[in-house]
Amino acid sequence: MTPVGRKALLLGSGELGKEVAIELQRYGVEVIACDKYPNAPAMQTAHRSYVFNMLDGDELRRVIELEKPDHIIPEVEAIATPTLLELEKEGYNVTPTARAAWLTMNREGIRRLAAEELNIKTSPYRFASDYDEFKAAVEEIGIPCVVKPIMSSSGHGQSVIKKAEDIETSWKIAQEGGRAGAGRVIVEGFVKFDYEITLLTVRNASGTVFCEPIGHIQVDGDYRYSWQPQPMSDKAIESAKEIAKKVTDALGGYGIFGVELFIKDDEVIFSEVSPRPHDTGMVTMISQDMSEFALHARALLGLPIPSIRFYGPSASRAVVVEGDTDQIEFDNLENVLSEPGVQIRIFGKPEIKGHRRMGVILATDTDVEAARAKAERAYDKLKVNVLPRK
Repeated sequence: MTPVGRKALLLGSGELGKEVAIELQRYGVEVIACDKYPNAPAMQTAHRSYVFNMLDGDELRRVIELEKPDHIIPEVEAIATPTLLELEKEGYNVTPTARAAWLTMNREGIRRLAAEELNIKTSPYRFASDYDEFKAAVEEIGIPCVVKPIMSSSGHGQSVIKKAEDIETSWKIAQEGGRAGAGRVIVEGFVKFDYEITLLTVRNASGTVFCEPIGHIQVDGDYRYSWQPQPMSDKAIESAKEIAKKVTDALGGYGIFGVELFIKDDEVIFSEVSPRPHDTGMVTMISQDMSEFALHARALLGLPIPSIRFYGPSASRAVVVEGDTDQIEFDNLENVLSEPGVQIRIFGKPEIKGHRRMGVILATDTDVEAARAKAERAYDKLKVNVLPRK
């Protein structure tokens, strides 16, 4: 790279970070990838990489001061955000802002911002730091309810309490599943909704723009299917955009935000927000002229996004593999890709322990239902061979 080029440092190097790295490199940006394990997907495309625990503030500072990046790009929640706040005050540029990373790193910060400061409707909730507080929170919210660590992703540590006997088990699941280990949890009451969406919201030099709403299905808190566009009434979509803009304006900075919302009739209820590309948004790799990753790169570089061209109904199907191995084969791709309008992305993750998202199938068709069915047919043809560890 030339000495006058821009440099970006990714904190988190999974499949989403890999796509961001590729898009940044298209603008000639030098990319450094960081994660807690070697050979992560983004490391396979970056110019350089570092392996360390990003919750270690001293090590995080050491790497950043060594590289002196023009852009620090958090791609996961498990980061020493107090260190990012300090570094931002010292002149470093965090995407979208260090405060956004700090507030959204745990569910407490963003929930209190939305519900208590911005007066946006959310599900009922309580927080608990120990088992006695937890039992009291469950009693206040009522059963059934959802329990999540305040800091986790992809459904880790999440459970549903359906009866009193589930309380102790849910507490243990939350304590074992948090990104930073045992700690504080949120207890959320159920809300009645017709469907949930991700509204990708892009703050950029041109203002704020929105992608078409993305519908999705989660299993145990982890995304399995998404499609675009999710049919919505004009009133619901306008309300969703209003809430998304209010939340993202409060967080500030340039970049893409995955705003998760529940929809009941025309009413919109805020759920969560990620200040980065969202896993359900992988459908945009086939549905738009600029994917969520291209939009994120363009926005954080301070470049304008005057419009987003939507190609048409599209769907994604996550490829989740179970096992304990560092040897995975993807087979029968000639049949997976036999129908027009089907694509596959294999992420290149080096191993599986338990279950892990290893790829995604993408499809387009004349309507959302046809696109979803096509993605599912392609998925059914995919053969994944889980071999013994070397």
